[in-house]
Amino acid sequence: MTVPYQLSGDRVLRAADVDLADPAFWRLPRPERLRAFALLRELDAPVLFTPRAGAARTAGKPFHALVRHADVRTASRTPQVFASAPGVTTPEPAGWAKALFGNSMVNMDGPEHAALRRIISRRFTPRLLADVEENVGRLAGRLVDELIAERPRDFIPSAASRLPLEVICDLMGIPKAYRARIAEQIDHASEHVGVERRGRARLRIPGRGLASLARMQFVMGRLARERRRHPGDDLVSALVSADIDGEALSGQQLGAFFSLLLVAGVETTRNAIAHGLFLLDRHPEQRELLRSDFDQYIGGAVDEIVRHSTPIIQFRRTVIAECALGGRTFLPGEKVALIYASANRDEAVFTHPDRFDITRSPNPHLGYGGGGPHHCLGAHLARLEMTALFRELIGRRPVMRNLGDPELVDSNFDNRVGSLPFTFGPTFT
Repeated sequence: MTVPYQLSGDRVLRAADVDLADPAFWRLPRPERLRAFALLRELDAPVLFTPRAGAARTAGKPFHALVRHADVRTASRTPQVFASAPGVTTPEPAGWAKALFGNSMVNMDGPEHAALRRIISRRFTPRLLADVEENVGRLAGRLVDELIAERPRDFIPSAASRLPLEVICDLMGIPKAYRARIAEQIDHASEHVGVERRGRARLRIPGRGLASLARMQFVMGRLARERRRHPGDDLVSALVSADIDGEALSGQQLGAFFSLLLVAGVETTRNAIAHGLFLLDRHPEQRELLRSDFDQYIGGAVDEIVRHSTPIIQFRRTVIAECALGGRTFLPGEKVALIYASANRDEAVFTHPDRFDITRSPNPHLGYGGGGPHHCLGAHLARLEMTALFRELIGRRPVMRNLGDPELVDSNFDNRVGSLPFTFGPTFT
């Protein structure tokens, strides 16, 4: 980093000052990061960022940052060039970890990924989805009942985290006795993802995360064995039972899928819900428009919340075939970062990209990925959850008011909300 990001006087931030491989960049206030992405989008080609030798870095290997909407979308849809294997996060998962816990779908390509996704997708039958939608609405109503009765002070543990966790556990058929422990393991597994660690924490935190994944895997292994012997009307039973083609998930595959569903599904949805509530509170004209005709505007509101907040900041890809993209020729073995947080503010695609507008149309945001084989499998479920909870929050009185600023967690991976304080009053305003 050649000059401080916090510039003063007449000093102007230049693209050359931006270093996405420096952990200090990811500790900047979000508006400053968005400003830096805008500068990178103006360049002729993606920039190569290289971690400095010998420094404690979170960026891993050198990578080119794809910051334009068109480039991120193209890379997402050409897995034969931009591969998800060996891993989409930094650092990449170690081989021994994959052998122990199983490989996640997000780190797979080609036939292996297609086969696993096919097994899972087939189990989401119309009947199952209808039951899920009904259950989501019921859970959202109960959670808001409890909010009004108990009046907690932090929206994250009281609603934003609880709804997606309860929905997924109900969907999978996880016994209620396991759920508090699972929620704790999710927090331990994900709380420091993408954050530079210092001192003893550099040794302690990674082990804590792996131990949490191991405990979740143990729970799912035991549940899979039970459901093979005594199947029920839940997703675990469906996934471990062979279908007409003889396809089913092994215990290890089920554990890896469950870990992905919980850590990714719960975390991303809870963050989208929290950002959404804050955005609606800070833009009362948009909130009142949504309240005026909820069914008409909620679809656009959900998409705009996801675009504006972009819960997942970036994923990585590995180049496996020579390709020209965005003004640069990429060679096999090179790494690229798909910066969704930048692509979703691309002025070439979105008019007034920093504006929060629930009527924005079209809204081709990349918050669920850029399409292609890795488009988010849980996008429909996330939309259902956000719709159900906002229906309850917008339509009821007394409801929350006086939201404080969200406490954002430093990360180069996700736009995580640590806490969102609030109080209650006779109206939302």
